[in-house]
Parts: sequence; structure tokens; C-alpha cells
Amino acid sequence: MARRLHLIAVLTAAVVGLACTVEPPGSDPFSSTAPSPAVSSTVPGEQEDGTMTEEEFQGDLEGAIDVAERYWTAQFDASGSSFTPIRRVIPYQSAGEVSCAGEPLPANNAVYCSAGDFIAYDVDWAVVVFRRIGDAFLFYFLGHEYAHGVQVRLGESFRFTVQQELQADCMAGAYIGDSVRARALNLQDGDLDELRAGLEAVGDDPDQPWFAPGSHGSAEQRTRAFFNGYENSLSACDL
Repeated sequence: MARRLHLIAVLTAAVVGLACTVEPPGSDPFSSTAPSPAVSSTVPGEQEDGTMTEEEFQGDLEGAIDVAERYWTAQFDASGSSFTPIRRVIPYQSAGEVSCAGEPLPANNAVYCSAGDFIAYDVDWAVVVFRRIGDAFLFYFLGHEYAHGVQVRLGESFRFTVQQELQADCMAGAYIGDSVRARALNLQDGDLDELRAGLEAVGDDPDQPWFAPGSHGSAEQRTRAFFNGYENSLSACDL
């Protein structure tokens, strides 16, 4: 499959109320005997959830990357294939600081770049959103962008951008749902309702043609895709 630039505009407002925590290193969260970790409390909207420092942000981001790598390694192993993790996750602070295939990346964004096999994100924007809604934002945006890297590894091809994006939403849902079932992540009561509300908020504008380059899907489509993956795992994602 030809390599392509995947420029993904994600989550510019409060998105989810999912309280995700990572199983401690050295454990096997994909074993049914793994203990359930403690969870942090998340309050959606303008309030902050107590995860305030950049050090906490970095720790949670590293945890989200670790869970994604372990999840996809396990999925590829189960199918008899080997998995190579995405090469780098790169923070940047200003538009144009990082480029993908010669195209400068904008501010307030997160991207998977197939040309360099990396995820890049505006760290100042991400920290602000993290402080408002907590670590769930990291797990969602990391899961969605990581899914694009997996699509490239699987040789998936799409006629329309919206097909690619909805599949990535489904894969992000499977990554979170399967990790919850494996006790690599944990949820609090009400988190799924808050997640649903966040997904509805990031749907395309009603006037956006579904076939236009860059379309991600309506609120209904994105919500349905994510929760199909969350509830039914990767079998729902047309892989």
C-alpha cells in the first residue's frame, strides 16, 4: 500500500469523561488474573480532575503508549504475525515545528504520519485539554492515531477518508474496550455516558459532505463506530 499522510484533527474541546489508569509495569494486563487498578476521578466540563502537572501528563501519555503497544502486539501475536510499534511519539509546540512528508503540521492537532511512522501532537494544546478532562483524552487520541499506524501495517486501503476515520474510531473503541475487559484499564460509573457525549461533540459539521477529503463522520457515525469496537472488539471494525 502506498504510504500516505494522515492528518487528523482531533478534539478541540472537552471530549470524554473516561477515567483510565494503567496496570503497573511488569504485570500482564491481558491476563484474566491481573488485578484491577485504582482509578482517578474525572469531572467533565470546566473543572479539572486533579491531574494537573506536566509530569503527570507525561506519565499518563507514556502509560497510554505502553498499553497500546502491548495491546496491538497481543493482537498480532494471536494472528501469527509480528508487530512493530510506531517508531516515535513527538510533541511539538508551534505550527510548522514538525513536518510530515514535507508538509508542516498545524497547531492544536494530533497526527499519524505514515511517511516517518510517527505520531506528533501539539503538546501545549494537549496539556490544556488534559487538565480540563483528564487522562481519558490521552487514551482516546493516542488510540485513534495508533489505529492509523496499524491500518498502514495491515495494508488497509480506503476510497474515502471517512471510511478510514470511522475504522480508526472503531479500532480505538476496541483498544479501550478490550483493555478494560483485560483489566489493563478501568472505568468509573458514568464514564461511558460521558464518552458518548464527547464523541457526539466531535462529529463533522452537518454541512460537511461525507465524501469530502478530511471527513471523519457525523456524530452518530463516530459514536456508533467507537462503541461497536468497544462492545464487540476488532471483529466489528472490518479489518
